Amino acid sequence: MTDLDLCYMPATEALRLFRKKKLSPVELLDAVIARAEATKDKVNAFTYIHYDEARALAKKAEARYAKGKKTGALEGLPVGIKDESYIKGKPTSGGSLVLKDFVADSSSTMNERVMAAGGIVHARTATPEFSSASVTWSRLWGVTRNPWNTDFTPGGSSGGSAASLASGTSSICTGSDIGGSIRIPASACGVVGFKPPYGRNPDDPPFNLDFYCHTGPLARTVEDAILLQNVMAGPSPLDIASLRPKLTLPTTYRPIRGWKIAYSMDLGSFEVDPEVARNTREALDVFRSLGATVEEVDVGWGPEVLPAGLAYLTHIFGAFLSRMLPEHGDLLTTYVKKFAEDGAGSKATDFVASLEVAGRMYATLGPLLEKYDVLICPTNAVASIPAAHDPTTDALSINGKPVDPSLGWCMTTPFNIMSRCPVLSVPTGHAENGVPTGMQIVGRTYSDADVFRAAMAYETAVGGWYGSKKARPRL
Repeated sequence: MTDLDLCYMPATEALRLFRKKKLSPVELLDAVIARAEATKDKVNAFTYIHYDEARALAKKAEARYAKGKKTGALEGLPVGIKDESYIKGKPTSGGSLVLKDFVADSSSTMNERVMAAGGIVHARTATPEFSSASVTWSRLWGVTRNPWNTDFTPGGSSGGSAASLASGTSSICTGSDIGGSIRIPASACGVVGFKPPYGRNPDDPPFNLDFYCHTGPLARTVEDAILLQNVMAGPSPLDIASLRPKLTLPTTYRPIRGWKIAYSMDLGSFEVDPEVARNTREALDVFRSLGATVEEVDVGWGPEVLPAGLAYLTHIFGAFLSRMLPEHGDLLTTYVKKFAEDGAGSKATDFVASLEVAGRMYATLGPLLEKYDVLICPTNAVASIPAAHDPTTDALSINGKPVDPSLGWCMTTPFNIMSRCPVLSVPTGHAENGVPTGMQIVGRTYSDADVFRAAMAYETAVGGWYGSKKARPRL
């Protein structure tokens, strides 16, 4: 087994080998760090690195396995943590010059759980400033690039996490999602990303009270995503929105023969690139081969959906950022400054109108999901966009038609509006430029296991991803 094979080894397989004493956490970490150093100038997936401390923790994990001591669910795995949530005593920048010297005095519940389970935080993964873009670049850390084609973005805002997984520099990673920030980069980088239903995983205030906001896992396999999700999930005394009881997902599922699967190629709202549509159709054929009935549906949505989502985000998140304008406006990126300025002008009536659209959307989606087991649609409407795309100055079009330059290329925000629906993004193939494409598997409200059951069946049928040298980026 080569060092590169170690870097792309599924987390669940690494844990199995740790327990059998056939692989050391130190051996895995050293391979991952070497890979990170070899690819950092091309990809730029990390912000802060903690390699020395990680090596010390890997040695302790190695000793626990060697002595047969009790080990945690993530014991010895290198876990990339998005540079947004807090780790006590460690810097967190949020991708912003405003926070370049900030050191947290407490840890986010999600990160406490990862570390308590034995996960080793070897690095923080890059994010656009304050997680406010569907691309990943900032004035503080520069441009993060897609490992499959460095001319393109890995997506955002959890772009560093997805890029790290695709380039083999973390075993699993964390992310967060308020407009698609887990699923957009999962699709663009060819990995698995899960947006849990609202409240499933705890978050920090005040955005734990924003029902668009979700923390969740990114991974290279469906089972690895389940592994991390089961660590992250569960009620927290610090998050009033977190759900009781804790949901623990199984890792094995029955076949989906006899299932009814709905699909919509455009959700009635998006312009979709032909390559994305082709790969989605091929994925749907896989479900048919597994004995599922697959039918095209009209979700009853129209062009009002994305503007409603953007209005909500502007009113909540843009207004939050607007408080920085008087003191820090000169330090902000162009996209955050515009977001903040728009937020300062947002009205309560804009917010209420977005809720009215949400009500109408579920009035059609809810009954549809009573007839079908899951709904499938593309994750991104085009494989990716340029790495340094600036939504404040750069136009964006699909099939020659202009789309919103911030989130018009992503089909994710509707399911932040429909926030209680679990959504899993999995790869469907690649575009001609080498960049992956993906599909969203959408479940009934709080029916997390359904989307994982569908995804596991699909992954098994296609043979998974990253298992051979030719199935990995050529970095």
